[in-house]
Amino acid sequence: MDNIIINVGRQIGSGGRVIAKMLAEEFGCKFYDKELLNLAAKESGFSEKFFEQNDEQKGFFRSRFHIHVPLFGESNFYKSSFSDESLYKFQSDAIRKAADESSCVFVGRTADYVLRDHKNIVNVFITASMDFRIKNVCKRHNITRAEARKYITKGESERASYYNYYTGKKWGDSTSYDLCIDSSHLGLEETEKFIAEFIRKWFGMNSKL
Repeated sequence: MDNIIINVGRQIGSGGRVIAKMLAEEFGCKFYDKELLNLAAKESGFSEKFFEQNDEQKGFFRSRFHIHVPLFGESNFYKSSFSDESLYKFQSDAIRKAADESSCVFVGRTADYVLRDHKNIVNVFITASMDFRIKNVCKRHNITRAEARKYITKGESERASYYNYYTGKKWGDSTSYDLCIDSSHLGLEETEKFIAEFIRKWFGMNSKL
């Protein structure tokens, strides 16, 4: 079989990144979350920190350009006409290159859209109850429930805006994915097992069950 690609979209606090990591280990895939930022930086010649500032957010240049000039690579600063779309293109190119080289699990960053014409691809979206997500965010960041709810609301608004703008689709809408699952029902490990079995059936692999 050619390279398999697993794209994982996720709500904040749903454990989506952890589940994606487990899927990568189970299927022997390379794992890309923030690692994509490093790849995009190498592709563009710009600082990785520059991509971190814009990670899954739209409107970076309108709001922050004037305070982040030093993050540009010296050789490229005066040569490039840079924009949000330029950043997105570099990241998209990095995603395509990684997918061509090996089997991969991508977390977010519109990889499902970027690789929409790629063979052997499955798109998964992981959601969870708000209470489950708030508890996870509280634990991860050591903050109050009120702060966690605000963190989730703000982060998901930015994530949805970014996804919707670049894909023309709706972030989290079931029609954009092959499988949507609530991790708060089974827990992270059992959710990963469920998704893994779905993926085996999707790609016609031998079942572990």
